[in-house]
Amino acid sequence: MSNELTTDNSEQRTPKRGNSLWSDAWKRLRKNRIAMVCLGIVVLYTIGALYGEAVHQYYQITDQTPFYQNTDLDAAYQPPSSEHWMGTDALGRDVSARLIQGTRIAYKVGIITALIAIPIGVFFGCLAGYFGGRVDDFVVWLYSTFASIPGLLFILAIAMVVGRGLLGVYLGIGLTTWVGLCRLIRGEVIKHKEQAYVQAAHALGFSWWRILFRHILPNVFHIIIVTFTLRFPAAVGTEIFMSFLGIGVQNEPSWGVMINSARMRLWQGVWWEMTFVTLAIFLLVLAFNLLGDALRDALDPRLRTEDQ
Repeated sequence: MSNELTTDNSEQRTPKRGNSLWSDAWKRLRKNRIAMVCLGIVVLYTIGALYGEAVHQYYQITDQTPFYQNTDLDAAYQPPSSEHWMGTDALGRDVSARLIQGTRIAYKVGIITALIAIPIGVFFGCLAGYFGGRVDDFVVWLYSTFASIPGLLFILAIAMVVGRGLLGVYLGIGLTTWVGLCRLIRGEVIKHKEQAYVQAAHALGFSWWRILFRHILPNVFHIIIVTFTLRFPAAVGTEIFMSFLGIGVQNEPSWGVMINSARMRLWQGVWWEMTFVTLAIFLLVLAFNLLGDALRDALDPRLRTEDQ
């Protein structure tokens, strides 16, 4: 009897471990049906982009003309059918195959530009928020200068200097879209550097580099994730616009190139290419935006405190 009481008391005295921010965020995200549907759409697009990249790399290695570039004038302007699910374009090329390749390009633009813009924004934002003073003044002046320049014109200027193609798109978008994240990270670092855990790290003699990037940055990392989901469709939209104008992607089936080639044939009743490309863009942008909003709510520490 005493052993049972001891066991029961010991179990009662054992404290329950609190859930992490990420596990709580995932639980809240799973309760949001719209967010889970959007996550499924993003996963499908990701699978399509990976498949498109694998096909593209295969033809690059074998030095063959990709099947989605082969022209067949006898098969031009075919409506959607069992052979061509989304029909064919003016040169007889399969629209669905080209749409998948456009997804590949869209993902490459979204990810690579994020890999350029996010480190710049995080680095300058952390330095400005942590050190303050002249460092903060310089960073504020720098991002204010970039913000005052019309973004699209800046992107077009960089793309024209580097040259047409994906490299100009990567640099143009990546070097001009870090300002917003820099402002957010700066504000969060200013708030966190006064917290008790940062003061304790100072007392232990840790270097500023360790305090900033090993203690403060993990606590603001959720902002980076949310920013990525919101800036991804913006980068894709910019690439589509640049390719539509003929400044972006060249000789590849970008969504912007497909829209530009399809717009002149709408009056002839050739609706399928424009329709399917527009729907693909709409679903991708909508899914990322709704998922980003849901992630912002799920990762909000204030909501986690209220739930507890």
